[in-house]
Amino acid sequence: MDINSVPQDDSTTYAKMKKAIYAHDEDGKLQTVASTGWDIEEIVTQQAVDDIEDSIKDAYEEVKSGEKSPLYYHMFAARMDLLVLAQSTGFFQWTIKKHFKPTVFAKLSDKKLLEYCDVLGVSLDEIKKLPQGTK
Repeated sequence: MDINSVPQDDSTTYAKMKKAIYAHDEDGKLQTVASTGWDIEEIVTQQAVDDIEDSIKDAYEEVKSGEKSPLYYHMFAARMDLLVLAQSTGFFQWTIKKHFKPTVFAKLSDKKLLEYCDVLGVSLDEIKKLPQGTK
């Protein structure tokens, strides 16, 4: 990309900040140029955020209906998926899937729950239930 072609569309997803973009100057050398974003990137980013929010809402409903344990909701609320949670905790994916079952989750030790708490950034009391008023 040419330095003069770096988009400056004032993307709202940048929150009035700028992002470094690599572009070629007149001599063909690579330079960093500050960009305020571009429309297409903003649309794609907003779609991704909307998908995450939908996943959080769906997880909330599944926990509320008793299909899944609160761990399932907290994973999505922390913007994680099964793979990321497994990598962050060191638990196998199949183990975490078992912990998504309310009956299994209810029997987990505080020690094991605290491992999830550390990764998800919630307290021991918070991880055991759904937050009120969230959907």
